[in-house]
Amino acid sequence: MSGLVPFNRRMSDLMNVGFDDFHNMLDDFFGEGFPFGRSLARSSFKVDIHEDNNHYYIAAELPGVSKEEINITLDEGRFRISVVRDESVEKEQKNYVHRERRYCSMQRNLFLPDADSKDIKAKMENGVLSIMVPKKEKPDKSIKIDIE
Repeated sequence: MSGLVPFNRRMSDLMNVGFDDFHNMLDDFFGEGFPFGRSLARSSFKVDIHEDNNHYYIAAELPGVSKEEINITLDEGRFRISVVRDESVEKEQKNYVHRERRYCSMQRNLFLPDADSKDIKAKMENGVLSIMVPKKEKPDKSIKIDIE
């Protein structure tokens, strides 16, 4: 049975000294596919969608992203929100010790089969992108069936 205890929860002489939380933190940090694995939770953004009879309402959490970095498209029901960020700081200092550049892109694709491309409204406020997508009006194709 002792083999079923997760490796970062076993008690050893070193861990009894009071380093439990430190070792657990290191195990949790390095244990998620480090350094090659990518977690969807870290490389994308959260999107909530709800609807009523006439609209889809989309809320995307994009803290720190400006509206110029966001691209929204709708093509035959395929709704795409994409973000492209190029974070490079160029300073004209010849004696730099450390320089960093970062380029990242994220996107979410949603299928909204009856989305209407007219009158889509999007607003960015406090790190949340809110989008209202109208639905196409469906013609009533129901027929009345007589009972004998």
